[in-house]
Order: sequence, then structure tokens, then C-alpha cells
Amino acid sequence: MTIRRVGIVAKHGLTAASPHVSELATWLRARRVEPVFEHDTGVLAGTAASGGLLATRDRLPHEVDVIVVLGGDGTLLAMAACTARAGRDIPILGVNFGSLGFLTEVRIDELLPSLDTLLRGEAACDERAMLEAVAHRHGQVFDTRIVLNDVVFTKAALSRMIELSVSVDDGFVTRVKADGLIVASATGSTAYNLSAGGPIVHPSVDALILTPIAPHTLTNRPVVIPGTAVVEVVPHTSGSPDEVFVTYDGQSGYPLGESDLLRVRKSARVLRLVKGPTRGYFEVLREKLKWGER
Repeated sequence: MTIRRVGIVAKHGLTAASPHVSELATWLRARRVEPVFEHDTGVLAGTAASGGLLATRDRLPHEVDVIVVLGGDGTLLAMAACTARAGRDIPILGVNFGSLGFLTEVRIDELLPSLDTLLRGEAACDERAMLEAVAHRHGQVFDTRIVLNDVVFTKAALSRMIELSVSVDDGFVTRVKADGLIVASATGSTAYNLSAGGPIVHPSVDALILTPIAPHTLTNRPVVIPGTAVVEVVPHTSGSPDEVFVTYDGQSGYPLGESDLLRVRKSARVLRLVKGPTRGYFEVLREKLKWGER
């Protein structure tokens, strides 16, 4: 793949990224590769963005061959959703500011060497499965999302508990009484799912994970199901319109009503994540989870 344009996206308000964005733009131009700045990132770049191309986050995947994300896993999740909506499986290179991220595993001092390897066509990419969530109301589709980590059903602040009917491949599983329910991808197993006591699933495993959040019935445990499965979730709201919320990758969401149904399955889209130059998956786990430390 010939790389002619590289999109640059920094976490909103991350002033610490400013000199690195400027350096990256200069580095790319010296190699006859055109940087394309997300609008807010162009402000961070200052004079380095002068005369350069700008694009909104939604438009950026249409304009470039690779996207460099500077920030944390949340910033990368937002761009993963943008690339999926654009229908483009272009590589994303995630650069972490601060502690190592599960997704943004490249450190700032590794940015230019990693990008150089990518420009030479020698970089390895992981293909991460994404989730498609289709919401129905009164039998009609009213919302469709593609996310990387999870679809989460949670209670409103004053709700004591929510009830959800869960089916897999049209077979009824259970009626969950809990603070919520997580439907996660293998990549998302190390996100909210992990905090809620769900299992870690290697991202190359073709699987979905159903994890109840603080279930009323203690025998309701996380379940790993085939990646080909279709999960259907129906809320029981007791007439309250704001009792059950659905959130997507922790980025956005909305309340659900009694008649609503969400169908979650593996998406046809994938995220192509540029691998770090020196670390494998288990090294990231060891560092993030502090395995082996006293």
C-alpha cells in the first residue's frame, strides 16, 4: 500500500501533544507525505498546520491512507467508529500519552520509528473484530452503531436494578436482574468487561462476551459465546422512559423504552491496528495489570 496522506488526530485539549504534532508534520513532509489534520488538532499544530489540509473527524478517514492517534484509548475508540462509518479499514497507529494503553500501545518516542516502518510497508497490523448494534423501536430500526469494545446496558442514577431479557441466536438465555449488562468483543474484554469481573479473551479469538454488572442472582456469571452469534436484548422498564440506558464504547448512548430491542453481532468491518514495535499482547497485559509484581 502506497501511503500519500496521513491523518493526525490528538485528544481534544491535549496541549502536550502540540510539539509532537508539529514534529510529525515536518517529518512527513520531508518524506513527501501530506499530513491532514483533524480540525482541533490543527489548532494544536500551530504554524505547522499553516497551508495544510484540515478535515472533521468524520471526514478524515475518507481523505487519508493511515491515521495517527495521539492520546489514549478513548480517542482511538472514537476514530475507530469514524473509520467504520466511513466504510474504510485503514490502519490506525495509536500513540499513548502517559501510561501504556491496551489499544494505544506505541509510546511517543516510538512514533517516528513505527511510522517509518509503516511507510516502508514493513509494519504488522492486527485486525480487530468490531460489533454492530442495531436498535429497533416498534418493529422499526431507529439507530445503528459500529463499535470496537462494547455495548453496555446500564441503569439510571435512581434505578435500584434493571431487568433485561437476553437471547442468543433466537434462543432465550435468561432474564437478567442486575445493575447492567455488557456485550463485549474480544478486544473489549480488557475494558469495562474486565472491571465488571468478566474474562480476558485474546483479541484473535472469534468470540463475544456477555457479562452482567452486579447481578442480583449471584449465579449469573459471564458467558463467552461464538463470534458468529447474534445477541438480542430487550429491556423491561416498568413504564419509566429513562430507567435503562445503552452506551456505545463509553462514548455515546441514549435511554431505551419497553418496546425496544437491540440486536448485537460481529460487524463486517474490522479495525486495522498497527502493532507496537517491541511489545506483544501479553507484554501489554503484564504491564497494564502488573502481573508478577509484589
